[in-house]
Amino acid sequence: MSNATQRADGFAATFTEHLVQVGGVGIRYLEAGQGSPVVVLHGSDGLTPSPLNNLLAQQFRVIAFEIPGFGRSVANERSQSMRDLAHTLAEAATALGLERYGLVSTAISARIALWQAIDQQERIDSLVLVSPAALLPEGWAAPSGTAEQVAKLLYAHPEKLPSPQPEDPETAAKQRALTARLRDFKRDPELERRLGELKAATLVLFGTRDGVIPPEIGRLYVERIPNCYYALVYDAGHVIEAERPEALFAAVRDFLEHRETFVVSRKTTVINP
Repeated sequence: MSNATQRADGFAATFTEHLVQVGGVGIRYLEAGQGSPVVVLHGSDGLTPSPLNNLLAQQFRVIAFEIPGFGRSVANERSQSMRDLAHTLAEAATALGLERYGLVSTAISARIALWQAIDQQERIDSLVLVSPAALLPEGWAAPSGTAEQVAKLLYAHPEKLPSPQPEDPETAAKQRALTARLRDFKRDPELERRLGELKAATLVLFGTRDGVIPPEIGRLYVERIPNCYYALVYDAGHVIEAERPEALFAAVRDFLEHRETFVVSRKTTVINP
């Protein structure tokens, strides 16, 4: 199966859908592009059409995995922790012959990506965390309320975006059961203790108008991860990709290409003010 996503300038990346077997379980993934491999882990919206993936496929080989237990995958009763999920997805990358690659995560998949980068030190050459939900302030709670109230937390300009598609109740229940069992929004003390072991150059990106996680949390990543860079995308909420895809792509592309020589300094930098 394949599908193409089109940009206003005419560029369309055709993603083909595949399954890779890990421990007897089929993991769905989308692939497009050529060049250095970049593995992408989705956020809470699952493996959906992605402006960032489309842009990245212009110059990288993009492999976007569906996290087991999300979307069209079967219910995941096998994984007992985020670290287990990280191990499973690392095995999927191995099955595809990926020896060394960049890793990009969004929001809830940040902990999976961090564990993968800790446990697969020699394989992850760069790590990008977009609006990560790994380090959270005391007393933090996931967004709740009416659809309108949640939208105001997720987006800087919800009025400019199309109405979201209705959520499939069965898929939503399956995903909630998984995240609740893995305690996705609780602290992970072991992960926090081990952040100093990370070798991969890491970029942390927040929107300046993130209403879900305070953008200043990005400084904690810089303090705890040895080779970490922190940048803010101007006039974007929590879902940066929906509101500022071109700005997000510019930062991610530059970092994946240049890592330590990335144009943004280790101090807080605002992109496209």
